[in-house]
Amino acid sequence: MSGGPLDGIRVLEVAMYGFVPSAGAVLSDWGADVIKVEHAVTGDPQRGLRQIATFKVEGDPNPNVEHANRGKRSIGVDMSVPEGRAVIHDLAKTADVFLTSFLPQHRSKFGIDVDDIRAVNPKIIYARGSGLGPRGAEADKGGYDMTAYWCRGSVAATITPPDIDGLIPPPGPAFGDTISGTNLAGGIAAALLKRERTGEPSIVDVSLLSSGLWSMGHTIALSAYMGEPLRAFPTGSHGSPSNPLSGLYATKDGRYLSLVMLQPGKFWADVCQHIDRPDLAEDPRFADAAAIATNTAAAVQILREVFATRTLTEWTERFATLSGPWAPVQDALQAIDDPQVQANEYVRKAGDLQLVSSPVQFDLTAPDLRPGPEFAAQTDEVLLELGLDWDRIIALKTAGAIT
Repeated sequence: MSGGPLDGIRVLEVAMYGFVPSAGAVLSDWGADVIKVEHAVTGDPQRGLRQIATFKVEGDPNPNVEHANRGKRSIGVDMSVPEGRAVIHDLAKTADVFLTSFLPQHRSKFGIDVDDIRAVNPKIIYARGSGLGPRGAEADKGGYDMTAYWCRGSVAATITPPDIDGLIPPPGPAFGDTISGTNLAGGIAAALLKRERTGEPSIVDVSLLSSGLWSMGHTIALSAYMGEPLRAFPTGSHGSPSNPLSGLYATKDGRYLSLVMLQPGKFWADVCQHIDRPDLAEDPRFADAAAIATNTAAAVQILREVFATRTLTEWTERFATLSGPWAPVQDALQAIDDPQVQANEYVRKAGDLQLVSSPVQFDLTAPDLRPGPEFAAQTDEVLLELGLDWDRIIALKTAGAIT
């Protein structure tokens, strides 16, 4: 966005798929000029992913690409030839951040490892996204959000009820990728501040595994304290076994309400008024938090019967004045039309598509979302800005170094 907090910062992104490019997308939302380097012939393999679960994407723009690549400029470079590596080094000289998802052996092979890039730009921030972290026996192995974030990071095992065979998969593509990318963007922003204050550049590392563990931080702390893993409730469970106001309730039209009122004694009377059952507020079984905890099963049964008498829309209208936290359970399409989502511009137009804005807003302003680039669409533009003349650009194309 013009005038964003990273306005004037240039990011050179040599990355593929969802994780690290999503960090570039956040930086672009914050105002940085992000130049996306793609293979001169094949481009980012993400462009070829058209079948996502039950969805098949036809034509362009491809939402699966746009989410992590909005607002960038794309150049096609073949780093396997010396002329292509020279282009990357020339671009690195002009960049504040070098952002990559390449594994150590490939960074070395293509001349884009830390020492290679720092040799042409000693003050550049070098940011790496990996599957399993930069140290240890598996530092040179790749990973995806399903493997490193979801499964190895303990998310899958914790979210899967004990009565289900197998594991519950991630809710959609690039789930762990996007969260991890936001973490990486935040690390880069901190490194930029450090360099501004001290003049010293940093190497920034975020992995899918580290992000999965961070997302599970409370759970892992509790599990370590108790000496056993936290496990999901069986399928169909209401929620808390000692609090009827913390759990799910089905409505008349087959939708669900989620109540999360962690102090049931504080909110019980107000809930009873809003569901037209003031008598329950006087019921000795629910006189205070201790009594409510003891009689949770009975309270849950009563509330299930009451909530089943009205639709979600009716409950939403009634609960407009409810003091305790609650929410409708919404799918990915319903969330777009949520009045709070619209009021805060959390989903915005980017060309012909609707995309989710990155979650940070500055000065009560949502970022302007620009479409992602077509493959290698800005190659000539970026190289001309770099000072190359047309003879050099044509020679590079003839050599197969650029698209």
